[in-house]
Amino acid sequence: MIRSLHRWPGLLAAALLVVLALSGAALSVLPAVEAARAPAAAGPGLSVAELTGRIMAAYPGVEQIRRAPSGRITAYWFEGGRPGAAVIDPRSGQGVASADTPAFEHWLTKLHRSLFLGDGGRIAVAAGAAAMLALALSGLALVARRAGGWRRIFAPLKGPLPGRLHVEIARLCVFGLTLSSATALWMSASTFGLLPEGAGAPGFPSAVSGQTGRAPASIGVLRDTPVSALRELTFPYPGDATDAFTLKTGAGAGYIDQGTGALLAWRDLGAWERATETVYRLHTGEGAALLGLILGLMALGVPVMAGTGAVIWVAGRRGRPRLRSNAAPGQADTIVLVGSEGGSSWGFAATLHAALTAAGQRVHMAPMSGFAPARYARAARIVVLAATYGEGAAPASARGFLDRLAALPEAPRAPLAVLGFGDRSFPAFCAFADEIRRAAEAKGWAQLLLIDRVDRQSPQDFARWGRALGAAMGMPLELNHQPQVPKTEGLTLVSRRDYGAEVQAPTAILRFALPRRTLWQRITGRGLGRFAAGDLLGILPEGSAVPRFYSLASASCDGFAEICVRKHPGGLCSGQLMELRPGQGVRAFLRRNPGFRPARGAAPVILVGAGTGIGPLAGFARANRRGRPLHLYFGARHPDSDLLYGRELAEWQAGGRLASVTAAFSRAAERAHVQDALRRDGARVARLIAGGAQVMVCGGREMAAGVAEALADILAPAGLTPAMLKAEGRYAEDVY
Repeated sequence: MIRSLHRWPGLLAAALLVVLALSGAALSVLPAVEAARAPAAAGPGLSVAELTGRIMAAYPGVEQIRRAPSGRITAYWFEGGRPGAAVIDPRSGQGVASADTPAFEHWLTKLHRSLFLGDGGRIAVAAGAAAMLALALSGLALVARRAGGWRRIFAPLKGPLPGRLHVEIARLCVFGLTLSSATALWMSASTFGLLPEGAGAPGFPSAVSGQTGRAPASIGVLRDTPVSALRELTFPYPGDATDAFTLKTGAGAGYIDQGTGALLAWRDLGAWERATETVYRLHTGEGAALLGLILGLMALGVPVMAGTGAVIWVAGRRGRPRLRSNAAPGQADTIVLVGSEGGSSWGFAATLHAALTAAGQRVHMAPMSGFAPARYARAARIVVLAATYGEGAAPASARGFLDRLAALPEAPRAPLAVLGFGDRSFPAFCAFADEIRRAAEAKGWAQLLLIDRVDRQSPQDFARWGRALGAAMGMPLELNHQPQVPKTEGLTLVSRRDYGAEVQAPTAILRFALPRRTLWQRITGRGLGRFAAGDLLGILPEGSAVPRFYSLASASCDGFAEICVRKHPGGLCSGQLMELRPGQGVRAFLRRNPGFRPARGAAPVILVGAGTGIGPLAGFARANRRGRPLHLYFGARHPDSDLLYGRELAEWQAGGRLASVTAAFSRAAERAHVQDALRRDGARVARLIAGGAQVMVCGGREMAAGVAEALADILAPAGLTPAMLKAEGRYAEDVY
């Protein structure tokens, strides 16, 4: 519901909102410019009586004096039968600038308020303000949900760049956009008479003295009113003894006898009028130039959010296949619900949909977020294909599924089959699918077959599960899924360094030349583009459509792509990489990994790795030109065989890029693992973490588990745990 409330107003009103935001940002500068150009008063004690006397001396036919919230004073007069107006210098009463609104400002104001379409345009602008308010509030709720709660709403973000940029700008701008859109709606409602009007000025007095000619400089009320409080002073019509002065200030409005100078009637500004004036000031920035500039800067986030939002929506649409015969939910025999973050699970779901449809089944496929059992009247089974986002979270198209399931009074009638998608190299392998299974069991939902899992988009795993599903349905079912091959680029090996032969663990540091990017690739961001150490290089081995990922030990500014590879027995990709010689190449693509890199700032970083896990850690050290305190703990088998980057580590430490290097060797004379080195150095490690240090761990799962256990023991006296550091964004893992 919240996603829909956020998506559709943004898509339908994007162009309108961009126009309103840009024009509003431009208008927000004007109050500051006007305040800077407004002539200053002679002193804080200048009264309206003194100001009026000076202006009358320069312009005897003056009819009205106005003071804007910026402090600019404008006088209007008749002279020789012709009207005149000017911006007044209050020190002399003389005009110093034209009072006419510049043509561009007038044009910009009409664009922002009505799109040059009169009342119809004002209604469209009001609708745009309502859409912006809905986007701001729903977006705030979605950010809180993505971050893991309101307390973590400013927590570091993970995921693709467009999504992170969209949320980062939203977090910075949401206050200003909420304020601007809410005040715009108030002003629109007031324009169309939908809000009550204030009491306004008092009724004109029934009797006046009938006298004329009293000099304004001698009128007590005007002497007692400072110019800083003036809004407007209107003079009596010349020769009309029944007219009076009209005075409006920040406190109220009233009438002054033009002959006696007596205050004939007065009414204080009401609460509603004060609220309306406050809303106007908040929206326009008039009288609050700094606030106006801040709101204008926040408005500039709208075009960026519109662009990134469109990119996110298009990516989601591309990831979701178009189905020619998707049955209505109420007519389907099989309901297929998909939970996907990057879109790959939709491809598997489409293969399942096509196979079941070809077998005579009526199939309805939809995102898990649309789970609605009441609509599945004829369904004989419900199949859930669920990927996992991050460390066990629901992916984008599955948000709200578990909440809807928990809210059901009873389990759905149709039995359930759950298939999880993930990567066994990560600790949270198919964790969200497991959570679905537990929730279904707690609800008493009958299982069509036991939960199963697909590792790294394996077509073989999927086909095996499909045969089990067909058996449960009493029909043969063959799922021949062809994964979509990512767009790759050719990388040529330029150098390699080999290690580990002596300890039966062949390992190599492979360095590839970066391909030249065309102008079109630079504009569109295609190709390898910019990357940082810790990002992932996806390599497609020959004979497979499933990529293998290696952490990069270099950044694009280094001019090469470098990875560390260990040959695994029977490993298709590692075997091919270890056979490469300079001049030969591979097909590869980039996957960003923003969750695994040092946080911004100068706080120390504790780098922990073993084996090829040193790759990205070496990249962090290589990029540490400013000498941030990096403390490396590295585990290997033997210093003479597989001390990867041994020469560079010494150079980086001598040059200040590494504050310390501590190595542990499992096959040396003093056998130790990296977690043992941490325990020996426990006092320093605890002190660094207590002082705000970040911990980054890269390597095998067993090593990472041992490191977490060691750190738990080290931090226990301080009341800290690795889980607490993760919640604070100070503990990151790249585990395989």
